[in-house]
Amino acid sequence: MSSSAELSGRVAVVTGASSGIGEQIARAFAARGASVALLARRADKLDVIVKDITASGGSAASYPVDLTDAAATTAVAGEIARELGDAGIVVSNAGIMLPTPLGDLNPQDWSRQVELNIGAVNNTLIAFTEQLVRSAAATGVADLVNTASFAGRSVFPTFSVYAASKAYVIHLGNNLRAELGPKNVRVTTIQPGIVGTELQSHIADEHVRTRLAATRDTIEWLTPQDVAGVVAYAVGLPARVNLPEITVLPTRQTA
Repeated sequence: MSSSAELSGRVAVVTGASSGIGEQIARAFAARGASVALLARRADKLDVIVKDITASGGSAASYPVDLTDAAATTAVAGEIARELGDAGIVVSNAGIMLPTPLGDLNPQDWSRQVELNIGAVNNTLIAFTEQLVRSAAATGVADLVNTASFAGRSVFPTFSVYAASKAYVIHLGNNLRAELGPKNVRVTTIQPGIVGTELQSHIADEHVRTRLAATRDTIEWLTPQDVAGVVAYAVGLPARVNLPEITVLPTRQTA
């Protein structure tokens, strides 16, 4: 466990924390002294991560929840406030990437992306905003971080619904900052390029999966730890400093 303690005393909530970017953000926060609540559906994976963090001297707790369920998300938020205190950092990271070629349309894949990439973000925001505002009033700063994607600003064939859902997250963040910034709640939207995570394994279309995998021949993909380090840096800045949008790309990724 890192000796850094710049997040000491802060309660951090990370959604989509059972793997990938969310897992590494939770680990990075704990290493910097935060008490971390890990949220995702897969309780078994959360428990393993929490056990590892606590064995290394960090503070973490598991809260299994389906974030597309608004009532369940709100209930978990109340549980966290009672057990850990008001969340002063919330990372809304849960998401899924299911490329959907129009010629082989799968309406279920479209719906799943909207429900998780947009719906879960909305549910998380509704559940935790009051806590963030209270925490900011008590300590001088709080942080809301939303995970979008470089795809939200670009055009990628077959990724239309995924890209559109991430564009929603980007625009939402800009509008939230106008409302929450005066209350000392910093809003940051992180927009990664290609990152090696479970998302690629969810792609059912063989041609899309092969095309994406082929980019490894020319591009060294980001790791989840790369993105987590950037997020940890952003929330550890002095209260007067806000990074509203951060695009994180592999050096060789140009589009």
